[in-house]
Amino acid sequence: MQLTTYIADLLYRYECVIVPGFGAFLTRYKSAQIDDATNTFHPPSKIVSFNKQLQANDGLFANYVASVEKCSYETALQRIRNFTAEISMALSEGKTISFKNIGTFSLNEEKSLQFEPLPQQNFSTSAFGLSSFVSPQISREVYKETVDAFEEKAPIHFTPEGREVKPYLKYAAIAVLAISAIGFGSLKLYENQVQKFNYAEREKANSLVENQIQEATFVIENPLPVVNLQVPKHTGLYHIVAGAYRMEENAEKKVSQLREKGYSPLKMEVNRYGLHQVLYASFNDKLEAQRKLYEIQKSENPDAWLLVQEIH
Repeated sequence: MQLTTYIADLLYRYECVIVPGFGAFLTRYKSAQIDDATNTFHPPSKIVSFNKQLQANDGLFANYVASVEKCSYETALQRIRNFTAEISMALSEGKTISFKNIGTFSLNEEKSLQFEPLPQQNFSTSAFGLSSFVSPQISREVYKETVDAFEEKAPIHFTPEGREVKPYLKYAAIAVLAISAIGFGSLKLYENQVQKFNYAEREKANSLVENQIQEATFVIENPLPVVNLQVPKHTGLYHIVAGAYRMEENAEKKVSQLREKGYSPLKMEVNRYGLHQVLYASFNDKLEAQRKLYEIQKSENPDAWLLVQEIH
C-alpha cells in the first residue's frame, strides 16, 4: 500500500497525521533512557500512537498525496477513501493489516480496533542514525580491593623525622600570611572607597539631569496624527492553520474573512507543495495552542489543524 509510505513520510515532519474516515496517527517525544536491568542505552525518540476519534479531514494528507502523485485534490481524496474502505473490509474479515514502518492493525474479540506500533521505529529526525547499545556495568569495587591489597603488602610509614619542620621556616610562613592579609585588607578598603565615590558622583549626575528635564519646555508645531498599528503576532513553534489553498486569491479571501471576525491572520509563503497556508494565530506554548485549536474546531472550523514549524 503506497499510501502507508506517505503516512510514514509525514510523521517525520508533523505530530498529527489524519487519515480521513479512518483515524489519526500521533507522535510524542520520548527522552533518552537507560535500562538498568540490561545496561541498554536508548536514544531520544518520537513514538507513534493511533486515535480513531480524529477522522475529520484537515487537508494535510490529501494535499501531500496530490503533490506526490501529481493529481488533483479530489482525486487524492477518492484514493484515500478507497484505501480506508479496503482496510475496513480486511479488518472485518479478521485479517491483520500492516502499515510499513509504522505498525499493525487488528480487531480484538470485542471487535475493537487495536494498533501495535513497531518498537524499533523512531520518527525523530534529530536522533537520526542513533541506535540503542549495551555498555557493561563498571565495577569500581574491583579497583578498591586492588588498592587495599597493595596497601597491605606495601604499607607506608611516616617517621617523626620526616614530619619535622625547622623553626625558621614556620616563622617565614607566618610572616608571608600576615603580609598577604594586610595587603588584601588595604586593597579591599581602597575598592570600597572607590565604589562610594563613584556612587556619589553618579547620584549628582542623575539629579542634575532630572532638574534640566523638569525645566525644559518642548513645543512641537503641527504634530503628526497618531497612528495605531496592530501588527499580528505570529511567532513561536505552534500555529493554528485555517486552511491551505492552491490559489492565492482564495487564501487572500480567507484572510479577509478571518480579519472581519476579529483575528489577526497571516498568509504564509507558498510551501513546497504549492499551497498557501492561512494561520489563525501562533503560540510558543503547545498546551495553549491546543486549547485554542479545540475552541476553534468546536465553535467555527472543525477542519482547523495544528502546524508545528518555525516561521520567520
